[in-house]
Amino acid sequence: MTVPEIWAGVDIGKTHHHCVVINAEGKRLLSRRVENDETELLALISDVLEISRDVLWAVDLNHGGAALLIGLLISHDQPVAYLTGLAVHRASATYRGEGKTDAKDAFVIADQARVRRDLGLLRPGDEIAVDLRTLTTRRLDVVFDRTRQINRLRAQLLEIFPALERSLDLTRKGPILLLTGYQTPAAIRRAGVKRIETWMKNRKVRGAATLAKTAVDAAQAQHTALPGEKLAAAMVARLAKGVMALDEEIAELDALIEAKFREHPHAEVIRSLPGMGARLGAEFLAATGGDMDAFGSADRLAGFAGLAPRPRDSGRVSGNLRRPKRYHRGLLRTMYLSAMVSLQCCPASKAYYDRKKSEGKGHKQALLALARRRLNVLWAMIRDGECFHASPPVTLAA
Repeated sequence: MTVPEIWAGVDIGKTHHHCVVINAEGKRLLSRRVENDETELLALISDVLEISRDVLWAVDLNHGGAALLIGLLISHDQPVAYLTGLAVHRASATYRGEGKTDAKDAFVIADQARVRRDLGLLRPGDEIAVDLRTLTTRRLDVVFDRTRQINRLRAQLLEIFPALERSLDLTRKGPILLLTGYQTPAAIRRAGVKRIETWMKNRKVRGAATLAKTAVDAAQAQHTALPGEKLAAAMVARLAKGVMALDEEIAELDALIEAKFREHPHAEVIRSLPGMGARLGAEFLAATGGDMDAFGSADRLAGFAGLAPRPRDSGRVSGNLRRPKRYHRGLLRTMYLSAMVSLQCCPASKAYYDRKKSEGKGHKQALLALARRRLNVLWAMIRDGECFHASPPVTLAA
């Protein structure tokens, strides 16, 4: 990468950004506050390019309020470097003055881009990868919302019917559906096992007989109606319906994710790796952008995923390896879950896991080692465009 003539640092805000342009000596050539609006941002890009067309842009945010600016810069074939907000904050302490302003932050961003050579350039990824990032992010948000809703449901049910709360697995569809119709001990006793079983069978609940008996047994253990039971029961029914609505949205998102994932050119290769289904494959593409060339090597991809330990030596302490502080949590989670699933369906993965266990590693460490190994394999598969083979092909002698 050649050294540019000027550097443009942009301190990102929700409604306004501040841009500072400096030259090789660190002299300010432009300092401007601009609105987060297409017209003003295009004018800023034009003015900076008039100073010099050999420019490196740098930002301290790569999503949210920075999306429009980054999109415009990419469409104008402008290189964009990214510094984390924490890196900018720490660097600011080394500059003169304790004051903090947007103009100073923008100057620090530009100056750090000028003196550092280890900054990576932003790559937006292909269209399908961007869509998958949107879908997988939304799905994760909905899953978190579902967990919070179930916790609220448990807390509310515990106040009026602790025996039932203790007996039901509220992560399953059947018990949630039961609570939309029956919430109190008296109502469950009046209905009885047969009526509740029929009610749930009509709604296609699996194990309706067992669930109905569990509910009636819990109702027989509590004959006291607690204060506020009527209103609390209505809240339980409302919360249960909310969980079911979130389940429907998750199912819809899963269908959209799988359909979009199948459109990607690497989909068949990724899915051929045991333990890597459509959802985990979509999360992999969403995290990496679908472009392996951006990482250069499998080792750099492993570092991005937090699977390549970094040395933390000091003084007499050597050989001290730790996970890096900056890595993509979503990609690490994807590879970890994929490795866990592969233990049930891939003999090669199971054999590698068992070998690491025999070397004295714990379950988590062995799984992380397996995840790193599988990431190397996945890298080679995508690089060569070849699907996974359980064993290398044997070449017959002529």
